[in-house]
Amino acid sequence: MAWQWYGDYAYPQPSRPRAVKGGIKAQSKRGAFGESWWAKRWIAVLESFNIGERLSRGRSYARRGQVLSIAIDKGRVEAKVQGSRPKPYSVAILLKTLSAGDWQTLAKILSQQAIFAAKLLAGEMPQDIEQAFKEAGLSLFPAKLKDLETDCSCPDWSNSCKHIAAVYYLLGEEFDRDPFLLVKLRGMSREELVKLLGSTGVKSTTTKSRAKSTMPETEEETSLPPEPLTADSSRFWCGGILPDDLFGEVRVPPVPAALPKRLGHFPFWRGEEHFLEAIELVYAHASARGMNLLLGERDPS
Repeated sequence: MAWQWYGDYAYPQPSRPRAVKGGIKAQSKRGAFGESWWAKRWIAVLESFNIGERLSRGRSYARRGQVLSIAIDKGRVEAKVQGSRPKPYSVAILLKTLSAGDWQTLAKILSQQAIFAAKLLAGEMPQDIEQAFKEAGLSLFPAKLKDLETDCSCPDWSNSCKHIAAVYYLLGEEFDRDPFLLVKLRGMSREELVKLLGSTGVKSTTTKSRAKSTMPETEEETSLPPEPLTADSSRFWCGGILPDDLFGEVRVPPVPAALPKRLGHFPFWRGEEHFLEAIELVYAHASARGMNLLLGERDPS
């Protein structure tokens, strides 16, 4: 370690991290990390803990791709971060999980408003969900620094260090893609939460189903016979002549890569280019080639 003297005192010089290939790089443009309210809330909560300069250095680490791996489990995050030494540092972040009774209480509150279940099932985090946690006497996000237990194998005495901060920021971006990871850190997977929400609404759903079953069928429902199969075996196995307008109007999509854009960023992307920017060009070229093939035109490539 190099030392720098200021008068009669020596201070360690800031170390430079070793270059990394294939690390996890932040996808956010220069500025704030995360786009959704819950990702921004996560970052805002962490920045409110006054960790200091190590947060800005953590942002730099996240953008440079110094984080080698991140594994998320219930109440625990484990990561490897490349620093200035040859061996990557081991990072662990622990968040207190909620008890089974806490989740039952929370599920009852969430089930009282259909918008909560609807948005959660659609992969969105309802903006009022924090209020539901407060009604249950709980908190979705860490309320104070002591709610987070962190550890890093680096020699920095501070906690949190820049390596932990880098993982914080990348987690914020990952929450953009999958808000249920926040719930998982509190101790429940998406599948378990959906099942729990379903169990709290079993009685009302069953009542509606029984009421519906006693209603008479409409004339339209009873008068439609099943579509018969053709009696011509050769036509059945070989098919008939396809109409010219079978595919309807065929055109190049106005927005390339619409589905990936809807799904969001690739989890913990390691490429040099931003994922959505790279995949958009692939979709644009594929659409043009597909149209040429459909029209029977020669592919210019």
